Amino acid sequence: MNEKLKKQRILTLRFKTSIFHNEVEMFRGAVNEALKDDSNTLFHNHEGEKLRYSYPLIQYKRINRNAALVCINEGIEAITLLLKKGSFEIRLGNRTTELEIDSVKANQHLIQTWDSSFTYYLRKWLPLNQENYDEYQKLEGVAEKSLFLENILKANILSFAKGLNVFFEKQIECKITRLSEPTLIRYKNVKLTMFDAEFVTNVSIPDYVGLGKGVSIGYGVTVRKKKSKQLLQIK
Repeated sequence: MNEKLKKQRILTLRFKTSIFHNEVEMFRGAVNEALKDDSNTLFHNHEGEKLRYSYPLIQYKRINRNAALVCINEGIEAITLLLKKGSFEIRLGNRTTELEIDSVKANQHLIQTWDSSFTYYLRKWLPLNQENYDEYQKLEGVAEKSLFLENILKANILSFAKGLNVFFEKQIECKITRLSEPTLIRYKNVKLTMFDAEFVTNVSIPDYVGLGKGVSIGYGVTVRKKKSKQLLQIK
């Protein structure tokens, strides 16, 4: 199918509940616990005991310091289970808090390659796995490392698009224009290297969707650069 016919439905659900980034995974667990037997596979991206190896269509985020959900296509239908419950209490670690909806925003987004380019912020990006980390560390030059990460970012964009059944007619272009110092974090009991970045690409990407690893729990959040204050919204 022509990529120009591919419009994706996006729903961003924001809550009044303030959370820390390290509570995003707890937030996912709390939502699934609240839904219990009514929980849809898309809420936790597992089918029984096995991981669902597809792009997550319900993603848990921290936007403007508050809990949020980004739902894509079939994820929007699944989220009605949560909307029907209205406000309810959830437990985040050692604290109990009210989960109250602040805003609901629905739109459609055309994900495709363009003749023009777009600039994006990319927060808490996890580009390296155990296999390519050693390869990355062996690179000595800044230009070599940048090119290595750009190729990974291209692969992340292609993987994201493929997960939504979007296939590009043109070659995608991607250039990292800013890159933070690396930060070591623990993800699924494995130490990974995390970056904040700014990049330019010819692909239109919806705000707040994730790229790379851990997108279902707030990593790799992408926001198109419009105003400088937007960088604060995804911290």
